[in-house]
Amino acid sequence: MGIPVPLRESLHDPAFWARYTFAAEDGPGADRLGVLAELLDEDDDEDDERDSALNVTFDVGGGHLVLLDVDTRLGSYELGITGPGFAEPAELGWDDLAHWHPYALRWSEVDLICRAVAVRDPLLSHPGAPIALLCRFAAVFEDDDVDAAVASVDAAYGALRPRGWDGYWPSGADWLERADFRGQQVVWHRDEAGNRWAEQDDDHDADFYSTRVTPPTEAEERFPHTRLRKLLAAAATTVSTGCRP
Repeated sequence: MGIPVPLRESLHDPAFWARYTFAAEDGPGADRLGVLAELLDEDDDEDDERDSALNVTFDVGGGHLVLLDVDTRLGSYELGITGPGFAEPAELGWDDLAHWHPYALRWSEVDLICRAVAVRDPLLSHPGAPIALLCRFAAVFEDDDVDAAVASVDAAYGALRPRGWDGYWPSGADWLERADFRGQQVVWHRDEAGNRWAEQDDDHDADFYSTRVTPPTEAEERFPHTRLRKLLAAAATTVSTGCRP
């Protein structure tokens, strides 16, 4: 459970973050790669046969877990959840370079999750590795404190940066470039149970790629609204009570 050792070591490696954030694929931050770009190309040639899949588990309390599958060689990242009473995990979203649907969480939700993780495991401080890894699945909108969100992501990345390293490193501004949906006509809805989902109206520049775009009554099988609501409730309880294992 937690972050596997190979990934823990990679969290301090600029090459890992260049791949994880897609800076290595001309994503945000690509203009700062410098000599690291050549090293990434060489590593890609050498690592074609390496099994690069890693599984991360974040415990928010009450038996609820956030699951992150990381494969930097394939450029594929998947987010899921599991909890009491469910035999199989439920998928929330995924990010890749083909048919991405990463935006499963609002900023306040990922922040709550990471605060709960920090309570459950003091070694995973907040803001730190959980925010740095999970922020790719969160977007911001008009009602978010975007400056605070960017500062939190910056702090999370900064906590992992090796002492004295002044080369490429991801930033909160890089994250915001992909996560900012202010002015993109995304409207959020809430039902009586507290489930939330979004719709994107016409007249926008950036498409909101998410599976969280239909009400629970229409498509619970497409997005696990109930399971996410229960996980967030468990995370809120953990944060409010300071409950550790």
